[in-house]
Amino acid sequence: MRRIIALTTVAVLVCMMFGNVLAQDTEQDIVNRYLQMGKEKYTQKIGWASATFGMDRINRNNDYNTFATRESQNLEGAGLNWLDMGTSLGVEFGMVFNRRIAWHVGGEYWMKMGDDIAGNPVYLPTSTEIENPKSEIKVYGITTGVQYYLVNPPDTKNRLSRIAVRAGGTLGYYFANWDLWDQYQNLNLSTSAADEENTTYKGSAPGFSFNLGADYPLKFWDLAIGAEMGYLYLNFNNVAWYNSQDEEIVASYDGTPDGRVDLAFSGVKGKIEIKRFFSW
Repeated sequence: MRRIIALTTVAVLVCMMFGNVLAQDTEQDIVNRYLQMGKEKYTQKIGWASATFGMDRINRNNDYNTFATRESQNLEGAGLNWLDMGTSLGVEFGMVFNRRIAWHVGGEYWMKMGDDIAGNPVYLPTSTEIENPKSEIKVYGITTGVQYYLVNPPDTKNRLSRIAVRAGGTLGYYFANWDLWDQYQNLNLSTSAADEENTTYKGSAPGFSFNLGADYPLKFWDLAIGAEMGYLYLNFNNVAWYNSQDEEIVASYDGTPDGRVDLAFSGVKGKIEIKRFFSW
């Protein structure tokens, strides 16, 4: 009887010791799994920052070019050039989700377009000399978009190790400022005369583009060079300025409201960029 009691006691003690060891191992396993999950969650995100240079091949058939042709006939000894190419500088920040899908946000500033004519040509509608007439356009905007990596998306381990191919679309909101010489015969769309001289014609408009591009790793500092080509739709159809009576003043290529000049910059656009990938 005593032997049975002794064996039972030893068995209970062994079970208790084994249970304690198992409990410790299980608790450590839980901690390890939690740390691993935290590590995976911490390194799951990858993004990039980039500097961009773009060129937009503006469609030739636009209101500004019609306006430039007409006003060149009104400037004796001078003329306005057509708009044909727009160049821009920009920055962009992006983040990759679900391995192949990325979202980005950025902004861009277009280099000055138009003319700044040196000299004193005669403006025929008023028969007066005008000093250094100009027709200068500035454009800037903010953008956001989504892209899908078709081949070799970047990852958190190697960043970008091979050439990646991507397709996507961008939506933006843009602003335009257009400065014309003071003596230009604008079109007043109100019922009263405007006494002020020309000031900056302003407008704003949404724009969107569809693009196909690629990124090539440079093998140092997690840098890559990117290039893309697409079509940009961007038309300003509300360009005007307002006098002190809040009356709308517009430019017209034929002197009528139907000839109101819309600044249309739609066209094929290419972009190159220097990108640096990073993860966190």
